[in-house]
Amino acid sequence: MRPWSVACVLLAAALLAACGGGARHRATATSQPVEQRPVEAVSATIPPPLDPRDVYAADRPGELSATVRGYPARIYVPNSESNSVTVIDQRTRKVIGQFPSGALPQHVTPSYDLKTLWVDNDLGNSLTPIDPRTGRPGHPVAVADPYNLYFTAEGRYAIVVAERLQHLDFRDAHTMRLHRSLAVPCPGVDHMDFTADGRYALASCEFGASMIVVDLQGERVVRRVGLGPGAAPQDVKLSPDGRVFYVADQALGGVWVIDAHTFKKHGFVSTGAGAHGLYASRDSRFLYVSNRTEGSVSVIDFSSERPVRKWSIPGGSPDMGGVSSDGRVLWLSGRYNAEVYAIDTTSGKLLARIPVGSGPHGLCVYPQPGRYSIGHTGIFR
Repeated sequence: MRPWSVACVLLAAALLAACGGGARHRATATSQPVEQRPVEAVSATIPPPLDPRDVYAADRPGELSATVRGYPARIYVPNSESNSVTVIDQRTRKVIGQFPSGALPQHVTPSYDLKTLWVDNDLGNSLTPIDPRTGRPGHPVAVADPYNLYFTAEGRYAIVVAERLQHLDFRDAHTMRLHRSLAVPCPGVDHMDFTADGRYALASCEFGASMIVVDLQGERVVRRVGLGPGAAPQDVKLSPDGRVFYVADQALGGVWVIDAHTFKKHGFVSTGAGAHGLYASRDSRFLYVSNRTEGSVSVIDFSSERPVRKWSIPGGSPDMGGVSSDGRVLWLSGRYNAEVYAIDTTSGKLLARIPVGSGPHGLCVYPQPGRYSIGHTGIFR
């Protein structure tokens, strides 16, 4: 939860009351089934999948693209409460640098073409570019309220997730010039992932106990998915076969399973208190779930949709991060402990606790395998 979370909850409640609650959603979204295409039938402008049965087939261990192959292996940590970015060497697991950012940096996001890392300065109303060849920051680009950042699957637009403003801002993926600002009926809009064909996004409404489905080609909301009282959805991750979405629920301590074609709830899997971040293993077999409040990581088997093991981080608060290029290390920020965790993905052993700035959030592991990025801290296809 951000420092202004309580205020956001109250504001969200007021907005819902003023708009007639569900009536606002019914006016802007349809209950009709959305059009879905098989993985093979993607738009000609979107790179075809390497394997129609696995959206992460391009993310195998060490399969770095020519674009990123020479980049040094680093961890970029946005320290939300310190207004800075800490840089860690993946090999030595030592801090090698730190630089100031804009106010309240939330995530570090790889660009669609993999050539830039963007620091999402939420209250700073800016994006700070980082050159991953050198690790050095460039001149900030002004954008409104960038809590999170994504890219459409053909690479044409960046999608700035303006959480406080309750907007999804479609911008030119290179210049960040505004194309369209889409108001969404989604209090606390923050995380998303795309269907296998890149046509739709499923986005979480943290303070609205719901999800929305966004038609990325039509740039409009087409459905709202209610999760039930008390839900607080966070990170979103598509299953390798493109069949379902997993949605972390921080309040209910687990992940929702939502059908990626009908967008109906398929079930709920309990993991641990404060379920927050979701990351696929390099072999597409497992989903890592960071349980921030409990101080643990749950491992879900994609094939059975059930937890198969849990790793403890004593006194920790595992939050956001990613998997190393070789798949051997899961890197996560310790949100309330001013530290970063390196976890062995084979044994679950905690390899390192590295001190960083205050309030570390959406750290980026870079480089990673994949042909292009659709955003967040690194969702690659």
